Amino acid sequence: MDSVLIISETEKDREMLTELCRAGSITNVATVDNGIKARSLLKKSEFDLVIINTPLMGEFGNDLAVFISENSCAGVLMLVKSDISYEISSKVEEHGVFVLQKPISRSLFFQSIKLISASCKRFQGLRQQTARLETQIDEIRLVNRAKCALIQYLSMTEPQAHRYIEKQAMDMRLSKREIAQSILNTYEY
Repeated sequence: MDSVLIISETEKDREMLTELCRAGSITNVATVDNGIKARSLLKKSEFDLVIINTPLMGEFGNDLAVFISENSCAGVLMLVKSDISYEISSKVEEHGVFVLQKPISRSLFFQSIKLISASCKRFQGLRQQTARLETQIDEIRLVNRAKCALIQYLSMTEPQAHRYIEKQAMDMRLSKREIAQSILNTYEY
């Protein structure tokens, strides 16, 4: 984890959490004292982890945690008093928010950060895989549109159109996507 946003109402808690993060080799730490400032900062900057020390001024923090979890790739850790931690946890866990009881121990804090880091890395891997698959699907759609254009305008069969696109890609040392785009530029535009 490279960057952390700490949201805590009191300066003392912000300093303590900043020191804990720095002890865990996190050097880029930003702090704010309420949810409004946090939302504004999150629109401008990307963070690997957001720590919310509840309660916050004007809100408790669970809605903010859900908002961050749903609108960013950051891991979210809520620090909650032990007597209400189960109740809060049941509300936010389904959104991927981690809840840690206060008072926090140093070792449990570091362990939580490592778990969040591992889950974020896995999540990022899934996002990259999804992006690759979406690119492949777009290419397949484009090639299929080009095949349809060849079938319609040159009276080819589907296997002939498929073979034509593949052969052109090999002969011209271009991708099937580029050949398909060229065909569509010729016949559709």
